[in-house]
Amino acid sequence: MVPSKANEDLAVAEETSIRHRSLIAACLAHAVHDGFTDSLYAFLPVWQTQFGLSYAALAIVRALYYATMGGLQIPADRALKRFSPRTTLMLSTAMASTGLLIAVMPLGFFGLCVGLVIAGIGSSVQHPQGSMLVTDTYGEAARRPLGVYNFSGDLGKALLPALVAVMLPILAWRPVLALLVILGALVTFALVWLAPATPIKLSNKRQGSRVKASSGFDILTVIGGLDTATRMGYLLFLPFLVRGHGGGSTEVGVALGLLFVGGALGKVTCGWLAERFGVVVSVIATEALTAAMITATLFTPITATLAMLPVLGVVLNGTSSILYGSVPELSSGDTGRAFAIFYTSVIGSGGLAPIVYGLIADHTSQTVATIASAATAGLIIPLMLVLRPHLQKVAKAST
Repeated sequence: MVPSKANEDLAVAEETSIRHRSLIAACLAHAVHDGFTDSLYAFLPVWQTQFGLSYAALAIVRALYYATMGGLQIPADRALKRFSPRTTLMLSTAMASTGLLIAVMPLGFFGLCVGLVIAGIGSSVQHPQGSMLVTDTYGEAARRPLGVYNFSGDLGKALLPALVAVMLPILAWRPVLALLVILGALVTFALVWLAPATPIKLSNKRQGSRVKASSGFDILTVIGGLDTATRMGYLLFLPFLVRGHGGGSTEVGVALGLLFVGGALGKVTCGWLAERFGVVVSVIATEALTAAMITATLFTPITATLAMLPVLGVVLNGTSSILYGSVPELSSGDTGRAFAIFYTSVIGSGGLAPIVYGLIADHTSQTVATIASAATAGLIIPLMLVLRPHLQKVAKAST
């Protein structure tokens, strides 16, 4: 009995260790890749000066990375689905780092563009593969770990662009970008130890339950796109809203910081909220609060607006963790492909939504466009009621 109990305890400890290392691997890759993505904003003014680019050309330069990353999610997942999580995450990070290395080389504007395309191809692999690794490792208990994985991307977006912005006045842009390349190389080697070497197979029971509920996945994907559109639209107008309330550059920075702090907290806590109160109730509550608070910030004085922003950040950004956690439940059994489709919708919405809201503002007013972003959050509520039967079907199939 004693040896058997000891072996059982050892097996549990080993399984727990694998889970923790897999989560760390996925989060580390997510943080670095999302950090790479948002760090490009800090380089744009430098590239504009060095290469004599117009604002339209700058937008195209950014799109070389962003559009490649978003548009290749599904093909990249399909091409690499037979490989282990270790191989795919290492390849993804190594390719993104290689692309940035090419951009560092003195190859002129053409070399910069080629490097950004290659880096975007590398980052297109990370989202579906990292999400699948967390989902398959934690099984039915994956909702909260996916929230942590989601939060790690925001952490990378907060830290790396800030570090780049601090270093650019001190160093030339090529050495700063080279430091990102070195970071990517270090993470690639760390994944050798952290990420599992063999693919993780799902049980037949979980696959079967997901096949039965797959019709709800399309609705979830639309909801994910609308949720991202709401967030990007409000972020577009928040600096102008603060200035309209009499704030200056300092207040704008404080406002964005408060919103992002709340958003990071929301990424971690909203997954727990869904576990306790259910997906439908939680999403309806967070989207209703989002719509109400976005509208309220249009009419409140600057002090009240700043006080509301951390709470608004929680619901504005945290809903995505609930939605990500529902992707495995509503997919058709192919977790990686499901996440690839979902991320394509989210990233595509993030790119198009500011353009749409900007056009609304140009032809009406900033206030109308901000209310339109709040109304987008409101559209999610009836869609969640349509999604409810599909989620209930999943719950019954898994019991």
